[in-house]
Amino acid sequence: MTQYVYAFSEGSKEQKELLGGKGANLAEMTKLGLPVPPGFTITTEACRSYLAAGTEPGELRVQLTMALRRLEDDLGRRLGDRHDPLLVSVRSGAMHSMPGMMETVLNVGLNDASVKGLAEESGDERFAWDSYRRLLQMFGKTVLEIDGEVFSNALDEAKSAQGVATDVELNVDSLKGLVSTFKAVILEHSGDEFPQHPREQLDMAIRAVFDSWNTERARLYRRRERIPQDLGTAVNICTMVFGNLGETSGTGVAFTRDPASGHSGVYGDYLVNAQGEDVVAGIRNTLSLADLKDLDPSSYKQLLQVMRRLETHYRDLCDIEFTIERSKLWMLQTRVGKRTAAAAFRIATQLVDENLITMDEALQRVDGAQLAQLMFPRFDAAAEKTRLGKGMAASPGAATGQIVFSSKAAEKAAAEGQAVILVRKETNPDDLGGMIASQGVLTSRGGKTSHAAVVARGMGKTCVCGFAELDVNSAAGTATVNGEVLREGDMISIDGSTGEVFAGEVPVVSSPVATYLESGLDEALKDTDPDTGELVRSVDRLLTHADSIRRLRVRTNADNAEDAARARHLGAQGIGLCRTEHMFLGDRRVLIERLILASGSEERQAVYDELLPLQRQDFVELLTAMNDLPVTIRLLDPPLHEFLPDRTELSVKVALDRAAGNPDPDEERLLAAVDKLHESNPMLGLRGVRLGLVLPGLFALQVRAISEAAAGLKAQGGNPQVEIMVPLVGSVMELFLIRDEADQILATVAQEQGVELDIPIGTMIELPRAALTAARVAEAAQFFSFGTNDLTQTTWGFSRDDVEGGFFATYLDRGVFMVSPFESLDVDGVGRLIRIAATDGRKRRPDLKLGVCGEHGGDPDSIHFFHQVGIDYVSCSPFRVPIARLEAGRAAVL
Repeated sequence: MTQYVYAFSEGSKEQKELLGGKGANLAEMTKLGLPVPPGFTITTEACRSYLAAGTEPGELRVQLTMALRRLEDDLGRRLGDRHDPLLVSVRSGAMHSMPGMMETVLNVGLNDASVKGLAEESGDERFAWDSYRRLLQMFGKTVLEIDGEVFSNALDEAKSAQGVATDVELNVDSLKGLVSTFKAVILEHSGDEFPQHPREQLDMAIRAVFDSWNTERARLYRRRERIPQDLGTAVNICTMVFGNLGETSGTGVAFTRDPASGHSGVYGDYLVNAQGEDVVAGIRNTLSLADLKDLDPSSYKQLLQVMRRLETHYRDLCDIEFTIERSKLWMLQTRVGKRTAAAAFRIATQLVDENLITMDEALQRVDGAQLAQLMFPRFDAAAEKTRLGKGMAASPGAATGQIVFSSKAAEKAAAEGQAVILVRKETNPDDLGGMIASQGVLTSRGGKTSHAAVVARGMGKTCVCGFAELDVNSAAGTATVNGEVLREGDMISIDGSTGEVFAGEVPVVSSPVATYLESGLDEALKDTDPDTGELVRSVDRLLTHADSIRRLRVRTNADNAEDAARARHLGAQGIGLCRTEHMFLGDRRVLIERLILASGSEERQAVYDELLPLQRQDFVELLTAMNDLPVTIRLLDPPLHEFLPDRTELSVKVALDRAAGNPDPDEERLLAAVDKLHESNPMLGLRGVRLGLVLPGLFALQVRAISEAAAGLKAQGGNPQVEIMVPLVGSVMELFLIRDEADQILATVAQEQGVELDIPIGTMIELPRAALTAARVAEAAQFFSFGTNDLTQTTWGFSRDDVEGGFFATYLDRGVFMVSPFESLDVDGVGRLIRIAATDGRKRRPDLKLGVCGEHGGDPDSIHFFHQVGIDYVSCSPFRVPIARLEAGRAAVL
């Protein structure tokens, strides 16, 4: 029999795939002897079985009964007993932390009879009825999928009727009235009475957790975070401990270090007389843990001891949820905490300095996506700003956009290309789509552990929470700050590093990390505050370590000297792709038109004679900027029609001229050429090496320009390291034909200039046939560079420009892709072709150099694959060079 249920005492933190992150960590805390309420976990395997069959496995019901009875026997209470009821919480818990999953259901087991027993046993009638109304509210929203606004509106009406501001001020009669109201809401919206049988409540809650795996918001989050869609979620059943038992009780969230900045210390939020989700939901502004020290010194001291022990055990920042029941501390959850990019780099180096981890381990604690966030601009401190106020700095960054008050509005505006800031009282899991679509999030309630803060940090979004002066009226589409009315569509700017909120659009400046990467450590540290200096030094230490251990070299894709120089400042070790077609645009386009219209070799040669000095100067500038470093120059690749006027527009113009009796002979010739070159699928037609073979002299012109540029620089004492790449080769014979011509030109130029020219000639592997016949191609190629953009197109049969705006959204939604294969390499398909080509090519030519020059060369996940396959270098856009350097180092240690 498959084991679907594990007691907390049976598992460990290594079993996240089976028990989910929450269940595995509850088991680990139990093993450590920390005060965890007894309970058990239903595995992700049970969830997968349920989702596949549409019903839970028969063994699960049996094992659930056995686990429940053992729990009852251990505690001496029974679930939902009318005298001394055992109550439990039901929580989801996938392998990866997922804000889009089901919210917790607390107090399962309460009903019309057991609520009275709870009141008698606790000696607090108000507490019992407050717990019952919470169960009804959570069960109705989460399990029965009734709009949560219906319950929250009824709660607001009850507070208004009694004349109180918060739910903790509601008296027993008000709470009893709410229970009746909530039961009526459940009957009205679901068609059924609230289930009174405790086991029925439990079974329905468990099924709701399983079903929540496939909610739209959960799927959306998994797509964004590249989490597989078939993992399933675990379910955690935990004995209830109560934070709503008066002033000596409460609930809180704590971090062993500040998740926003990374600074060491005690950080967190606490609510007196509150239960489970109250802190995270942000429905009331919280107290700090320093306040807890004054309220309950004993529990505070014990909490600090637990926090230190957990951080030492996990050797990382820990995120902890706890409840205090009448001055007794209980641990409800721990996990390695989400953090901002700045905090990630600071914490990694802090832990090294504290001798808790090694530098190799520190490198595993950061990633390229976080480094990219640190390179984003920040607000200009010297700019004039209209400050509206200050909230809590929950997730750093500088975000400007139009105000929207709903997730739906945010998604609609973002789809239209508008930058927006989502403004809410507080967010909940239903707001995930809007948070993803927004530049930043601003809430009037909640703290650093609220839903908005935690999710924003996880996504790298700017967030300011707890802006108490902000009165949000979503229904009216307004927000009021100290008498000033803000409306949907108004521009607003938020600073997630300081918590400041500004009216209008605030200009931005380069980040200190970007300054460091482009100008060096000394320049970045000029006039910086200690916090900024610490961050920059942390980035420098980790990036320097990555450079020292990585095997993969990192080049850049650059077509001009300016981009090449910038990439070199950012750490590029050469150019992996120079696209020469970009040199034929602008004023030179007319020369290509003349080349296409040429009636014979003499006319073509005249154009080549004009192009040669222009091309040669292009290469001189590029090779000068990259002196001493390798530069791979790709010969002309795109179809010639891209250099000609639009066929339809030209046809219309020629037709109108003919109708007017004034035909233009030059345009008539041009249209004939355009018609001749027209292809139904030009990306699979006359381009690349085919163009070089069909249009005599074109590649010869480029090879001569390259060789003359290199020879001239050598004669002046330079050290150009140029490589020539032939695009779109599918047959080794194509490459042999081009090589024969190129070798003759190189020899001629070397003799004319009186220098030695050692210019390797290789090819771009971008067709499946080239990859599959790599052993043959390697006979003529001195290097391979994988053009992963076209290799992905030709392997999948996709036209990138057409499909990304077409059916990709459907494919992502339905799980065909987790992520676009143009964004992150398709390892199973395209990756297998790369592996075959690398292996076969090196068997034929052991010294074959292998590179990657598609945009995948800057994608973190793809870089790890290229490291495994034995690629020598990756090449990417200049901005992504530091990211690739970091990830190449991480690939060496992971």
